[in-house]
Amino acid sequence: MVAGTGGGGPRALSDDEIEERLRGLSGWRREGGEILKWFKFDGFPEAMAFLQRIVDPAERLNHHPDIENHYNRVRVAIHTWSVNAITEKDFRLAAEIEGAAEPESAGPSES
Repeated sequence: MVAGTGGGGPRALSDDEIEERLRGLSGWRREGGEILKWFKFDGFPEAMAFLQRIVDPAERLNHHPDIENHYNRVRVAIHTWSVNAITEKDFRLAAEIEGAAEPESAGPSES
């Protein structure tokens, strides 16, 4: 049996399902086989505080994002390693991360 195709494990979402769910997450986008968002903060301490706030949801869901920090910017990327695809589990974590972000960090920033 292929992982994610039965037995209650995560199921890879279709392109249409991914696009539908992305519409509900401001600033998130699909890039290759993951969903991602850049968060921008006033400074380094605020970026670090945000990273600390996403530890609990990641641990509780047993699902851990890939994170990059560049001073006041944080890139969060998520995909489900066990099926090497985007799953509902990724969107649950993205929603939790949104809840951990300050309102002023909601916009994407890539520069």
